[in-house]
Amino acid sequence: MNNISDPTMTPPMPAPSPERMPDAAVVSNLRDAILRRLTYSVGKNKGSASEYDWYLAVVYATRDRIVEQWMASTNAAYVHGPKRVYYLSLEFLIGRLLRDALNNLGLTEAMRAATHSLGVDMDRLRLLEPDAALGNGGLGRLAACFMESMATLSIAAHGYGIRYDHGLFRQDLKDGWQQEYPEDWLALGNPWEFKRPEVCYRIGFGGSVEAISSPDGSTRYAWKPAEQVEAIAYDTPVVGWRGKHVNTLRLWSARACDPLSLEAFNAGDYVGALADKMRAEAISKVLYPSDETPAGQELRLRQEYFFASASLQDALRRHLKQYQDLRTLPEHVAIQLNDTHPAISVAELMRLLVDTHGIAWEEAWKITQGTISYTNHTLLPEALESWPVPLLERLLPRQMQIIYLINALHLAAVRKAGHTDSGMISSISIIDEHAGRRVRMGHLAFIGSHKVNGVSALHSALLKQTVFRDFNSLYPDRIVNKTNGITFRRWLFECNPALTRLLADVAGEAIYDDPMALRNIEPYAEDPAFVAEFASIKRQNKVALAKIILDRCHVKVDPDALFDVQIKRVHEYKRQLLNILETVALYDAIRAQPYLDWVPRVKIFAGKAAASYHQAKLIIKLANDVANVINADPTVRGLLKVVYLPNYNVSLAESIIPACDLSEQISTAGMEASGTGNMKLALNGALTIGTLDGANVEIKEQVGAENIFIFGLTTAQVAQRRGQGIDMREVIAQSSNLHEVLDAIGSGVFSPNDPHRYTDLVNILTHHDHFLVCADFDSYYARQRDVDEKWLDRTSWWRSSILNTARMGWFSSDRTISEYASEIWEAELLDKG
Repeated sequence: MNNISDPTMTPPMPAPSPERMPDAAVVSNLRDAILRRLTYSVGKNKGSASEYDWYLAVVYATRDRIVEQWMASTNAAYVHGPKRVYYLSLEFLIGRLLRDALNNLGLTEAMRAATHSLGVDMDRLRLLEPDAALGNGGLGRLAACFMESMATLSIAAHGYGIRYDHGLFRQDLKDGWQQEYPEDWLALGNPWEFKRPEVCYRIGFGGSVEAISSPDGSTRYAWKPAEQVEAIAYDTPVVGWRGKHVNTLRLWSARACDPLSLEAFNAGDYVGALADKMRAEAISKVLYPSDETPAGQELRLRQEYFFASASLQDALRRHLKQYQDLRTLPEHVAIQLNDTHPAISVAELMRLLVDTHGIAWEEAWKITQGTISYTNHTLLPEALESWPVPLLERLLPRQMQIIYLINALHLAAVRKAGHTDSGMISSISIIDEHAGRRVRMGHLAFIGSHKVNGVSALHSALLKQTVFRDFNSLYPDRIVNKTNGITFRRWLFECNPALTRLLADVAGEAIYDDPMALRNIEPYAEDPAFVAEFASIKRQNKVALAKIILDRCHVKVDPDALFDVQIKRVHEYKRQLLNILETVALYDAIRAQPYLDWVPRVKIFAGKAAASYHQAKLIIKLANDVANVINADPTVRGLLKVVYLPNYNVSLAESIIPACDLSEQISTAGMEASGTGNMKLALNGALTIGTLDGANVEIKEQVGAENIFIFGLTTAQVAQRRGQGIDMREVIAQSSNLHEVLDAIGSGVFSPNDPHRYTDLVNILTHHDHFLVCADFDSYYARQRDVDEKWLDRTSWWRSSILNTARMGWFSSDRTISEYASEIWEAELLDKG
């Protein structure tokens, strides 16, 4: 279970320095608040309280401080009437909240002092908090950063998602194979949330649509669902920097309208009596259930509609309460769709406006387009969701009617404007007729939005050139760019407090409020005393991570080695496989040329593969097989170690990122929309090795070409190479390193108990290398040797490391959200100071 203390989880926060000692009165007030909460909320006294009891008391005392400002922020939104932002996301990877809340309230040291006075170790308490299992990777973590930045910027915002009982899954590695287990983050409850049973909406599925004729000759439509479930709200306050503003993350839990069938129960069918309850509650059980079966596909669609409908009903209720007229919705509300998961919102908002509130179609469509905007996060076809038409017709019949009508009117308008080419008409139709009739959710989101944004300059340009090319020709001003960002509060101030204090000492306190003030440390990249302290902090973080690696992987690593890190969701386009191939090549070179001055290196992998993504799971197994062989080989002399840390999550990232020396951002060019791990790692002084993909392009522009290791084919070259074919036999024949590596893997050197385990994998790389791993291998290997050369020049390495930190200010999520607010949402700040 997640509630067991693990002192190796993250490096302890240093004790407060004398000049930063907290106010005695604040400490006393917090101490009294903790004791009150221990007694009256936890029901324990000091003598009987467990560590977890103390944790709850500290959370409740912290939450009380947040709630005061939460109420004030909520009231201000009603009094001053700023435009409200509703951020709809299937994922919110918020991680642990205690340290985040205390940091933003400015109470970290005061709370530590208060708990110390009670004989309680604050650093042990915060490790008892489980990571909220509400996301998978970058999409969910971005949503969490954006929520924190919206609160920091005093934008009146709500996040809407699903309160998953078990989230994605807990990853274990059994003999190197990924095993998935239910995540139990809610086993002991969630002290941060407020259940709102009075905030409950009925969500329908199935049934029929009845056409009702009016006396004036018009027809209205009434959906008669065959099944209904209830969406129950759970609210978590999201506090911004310095506690000035607090927003709400509202997550929906699914509940059956009736807890059981009494008729079935009384007939002795005790299991069957609970069938409806289990079917309803399945909606909020697990994030991303496998869609390999029709039942899995249906559950995913039920999830997406469930949270979209509940969120829209809630937003309309709030608007009517404040303004009484839905026709003013675009003036006062902005709805942001985070990827295609909530795209059904376009049809659902139309249904609510037309069917429920009686607004004419044309006016409702104007309201819908004026309110909704859509963020695209991928160019991958499988990630641009589409649903079989028969599934939508059966599960959401009225919404499917609305989608048909939206599509018909859209295509008619395009034809009327003179665009009659059948190829174009087919490409912009919401209904894909090519491989079984399917509803393209990205198309629906695009047509129903007034703005569509990519998440890096390259990604936004590719949106215009590829998946939305014809749409862009019709609506040239609709696609805009909003390069992603990260919140520096969590990814620098909290996870790397020692470095933060050093930066503030030399660059001034301004860095806490203005990320661009980090530029002030640039001159210190040449200062020996500063460089030595910067390097010392990095080593301390590496020592802490080495303890975690020993505890979890049972591998001892040298903190003075180069920590080479690839931490991200496992996917073929992210090319963990390329990293593994280079690892094997390096292993061979170290053994073949032991007389060379090899740089000691630790290859650190972490990340989950989707439960049904068998190739990605095989890559995880390969990484572990390679690790087992290399780590056990005495001829390597400790110069190379390989570890795969299981169950990657936010808290583990907070330990790895400050300790990283080299950041692996090696996706096939043109396939990574942005990336945010690249930003977090560079902010903490890691040098990036990567392709010109996603936000790597902008990182290179910010930090300077001499402070990043770029390799591989460009986006244009990738397209050209694929056009020539993706059979790599000739490439492999021309690279002795690559040939030997593939031969070793394919022949079972790393899987002697199953020599043919990787035969198919090697065959794919040889004959059908869609992700161009082989094409980029030699360039990548050569650039890694440039990394070695720079590492040996310690002055040059630390200069580049410091300049990476100094020049990352532009990648703050505060900047990103400011751009959304001014250019997409037209949302003003409640606190303009």
